[in-house]
Amino acid sequence: MRHDPDTETSRLSRVPPASVAPLVRDAPLVPVDSAASRALVAVIAILTFLAALCAGAAEIVASSSAQWQASVAREATIQIRPRPGIDLEALVAEAAAAARATPGVVAAEPFSAGQSAQLLEPWLGAGLDLEELPVPRLVVVRFADGATPDLAPLRARLAEIPGASLDDHGLWLARLSAMASTVVGVGVAIVVLVLVATGLAVAFATRGAMAGNRTIVEVLHYVGADDRYIAREFENRFLRLGLRGGAVGGAGAIAAFLLLGMLAGSWRASPAGDQIEALFGSFEVGWRGLAVIVTIALVVSGVTALVSGLSVRRILAEPNA
Repeated sequence: MRHDPDTETSRLSRVPPASVAPLVRDAPLVPVDSAASRALVAVIAILTFLAALCAGAAEIVASSSAQWQASVAREATIQIRPRPGIDLEALVAEAAAAARATPGVVAAEPFSAGQSAQLLEPWLGAGLDLEELPVPRLVVVRFADGATPDLAPLRARLAEIPGASLDDHGLWLARLSAMASTVVGVGVAIVVLVLVATGLAVAFATRGAMAGNRTIVEVLHYVGADDRYIAREFENRFLRLGLRGGAVGGAGAIAAFLLLGMLAGSWRASPAGDQIEALFGSFEVGWRGLAVIVTIALVVSGVTALVSGLSVRRILAEPNA
């Protein structure tokens, strides 16, 4: 953007001397200790905190889901439904023997009638006589670590046993994977929205800073400073504000996860604590979660500097700038 020195001189001559801020050696062009700057740091810290919480929660869900899938994928279940006129115990033993003969299977443990009844106690209550109910018998099949056995021969063998069927938990694993992917997708979407909100807040703050330092910008233009120099000064100052707010928000998110981990550890002995730990683990984000939080703080700082520089260049390119 080109500036006519005569025009700049006439404009500066109309500015009252008291309204021109004094230029001090090594003083920043954009003050970082003003009330508006502190408010912007607070906004960036809050947005970074929320984005880091969402990203950390998504990481916990993804990690727990991977552990669940790995645990469930190492097992399969054989179900033998009772039928009139058959020896159910003999069929259970035959199904267990067929499972043990399958390559990659390390164990096949039949559930007794009492163990099957215990599985139904949360829904039907304790002390219920299940002898007259057609309660199926189960055989838990465990695979070797890292093995993916071919279950087709076992399915063919079980088809010869009356009432026997094999469940490899594939449907449950697919639903669990879809749920985890949905949670991670929602977390990513929230992080993107936070970045957009940060950009809008920085754009408004940059316009306010330009309006508050209009006379200084005019003086810099008069002495020969170009638009790139002024935009770079704003970028550097807003980058520092972004780094400060991102550091505060990221540290707050890490502290929140540490606090949740401590609370989960204190609740571990209770039934509610056991259920929470089964669903979400110990609220430990791990090194990958910490890397995500640090990355979010750095990205927020980068967005702050980038949006500030673009806003300054756009304002300076306006005809009345």
